[in-house]
Amino acid sequence: MITQAMDIIGKKWVLLIMYQLLSGPKRFTELEAEMAISGRLLSERLKEMEMEGIVTRHMYPEIPPRVEYELTPKGRAIEPVINQIYNWSSDWLKQQESK
Repeated sequence: MITQAMDIIGKKWVLLIMYQLLSGPKRFTELEAEMAISGRLLSERLKEMEMEGIVTRHMYPEIPPRVEYELTPKGRAIEPVINQIYNWSSDWLKQQESK
């Protein structure tokens, strides 16, 4: 089970994308601007996350077309894990910087 989970969330950028989406739905360009990720790779990761049921893609029939990405309940369930990683990095990386 842990191996399957790591195959999904262990890919580069996946947890950061999930972290960005914890605050609510975002457009592709918003995600791209908030992270130093190429558009091609962001698109690839979002498609993979959508196939895994972690992210939903909402397309609005507007001109120009508007697409938003949002965490599903399955994706949102990882929030406590992301919060723990954030706390760990705050505690331990601060200590490294002070050395």
